[in-house]
Order: sequence, then C-alpha cells, then structure tokens
Amino acid sequence: MLLPGFVVIGLISAVPANAQETAPKDVKTELKSSLNDLSSLYQKEVERLEKKQEQAKGLYNDGLISRVEFENGEKALADARTKVEQVAKEITAANQPAPALAPGVLVNGIASAAVWSTGNARIDNLIRYYGNQYGVDPFLIYCTMSQESGFTSGATSPKGAMGLMQLMPGTAARYGVTNPYDVGQSIMGGTRYLKDLLKMFNGRVDLALAGYNAGEGAVMKFGNSIPPYEETRNYVKLILKRYTKKPTS
Repeated sequence: MLLPGFVVIGLISAVPANAQETAPKDVKTELKSSLNDLSSLYQKEVERLEKKQEQAKGLYNDGLISRVEFENGEKALADARTKVEQVAKEITAANQPAPALAPGVLVNGIASAAVWSTGNARIDNLIRYYGNQYGVDPFLIYCTMSQESGFTSGATSPKGAMGLMQLMPGTAARYGVTNPYDVGQSIMGGTRYLKDLLKMFNGRVDLALAGYNAGEGAVMKFGNSIPPYEETRNYVKLILKRYTKKPTS
C-alpha cells in the first residue's frame, strides 16, 4: 500500500518558490480540462437518454410500455440534465480567479484553494462520473484509490488484488469486472463495492472502509466494528485522516 498524498496549492516555505508560482496554474488547468471532459461525458449521456425517451414516448402513446416505465425515463433524463448543469457551474467557478491566500495560511494542513487530482484527467473524470452515478462521494473513491494502488492501474498486491481499486478476483466477478486492470472497469467495480458497503453499514464510512480492506464478513464477525487487524485499522485510520480534510474545490 502507498501512503496517500494531497495535491496542494500554495504550500508554505517547504515548497520551493518557483513551485509556488507554477503549481497552482498547472493544477487549475488540469481541473478545467477534467471538468470539460466530464461535461462532455454527461452531455453524451443526455443525448443518449433524449433519443431513448423519444422512442419511449412513441411506445407509450401506442400502449406498448407502461406509464411508470415512461416516467422513470423522464426522471433519468432530468437527472442527467441536472448533472450537466452542475458541472457547468463547476466550470464557471473554476474559471474564476483564485482567492488570494495570506502567505503560509493553511486550513487543516491544506491550502484553502486545494483541489484533489490523481494526476490523470481521465481517471479524475471517471471517479467523478461513477461517484455521481452510484451515489458515492468522489473524494472517498479518490482517497481509497490512493491508499489501495497509489493511482497505479497495473498494481497487483501479494494477495492478488488488482488494478486501481485493488479488486480481488471474487469481488471483480461480483460486479461484472472482466478486466480489473482496465481503468474504467476498476473504478466502476470499486465504487459499486463502496456503495454496497456504505449501505450495509448504515453510511458508516469507517466500517465501509474496513469492509473494503478485510471483507464485510470480518466486520460483521466482530459485531459491526473494525476488525482487530493491524493492517485494517491502519488502513481505515490513514484514509479517514485524509478524507476528513476534504478539499473545498
């Protein structure tokens, strides 16, 4: 496991002066690119659903599908359009000048203008996409991925966990992941697993993370608590330490 590390803007004197001048611009440019790519992804989904719903309208008028099915399609389309609007707002915000920071001012160890990034715009997009699709905080996915693989898509653990989200063969099969080293499949499978664990443990992030590391059976075995395994306890502690310092951007 690799220890997590934030992408931080505006660090104090520990960062060389030239890095202070250039890093914010690079990160913000990458964020804009990531958001634009994400907007395109959501827009394509809207277009797909619009075509599907247009066909469904004809089928509904002909009595070939139920009103419930037609209304479900309308809701899915409305939700997709909302996501496009949300990303548009984020793009607008990203284009605004960054607020000036007083020298050396950090919030919980992170500059207030900090943003998270894996360093790969495509991976960032997919984290946001599947996080929104399955109702899991994208930053939680990011933190988990960092701890699991250090954002290395070809990572393989000694125990046989694979890919960015370090899926075990059984977990990969459970979520229809045929290639755990495929970036999109890995993020999709890992996000769905996190979603199920959060639901299983009533939204308890610590227990969901413990389940991700040791298996949900181990968490239940110890009375729905973090199993007394040193690896699991350190795993949960490290991810929560980062997750509780969630960037505001």
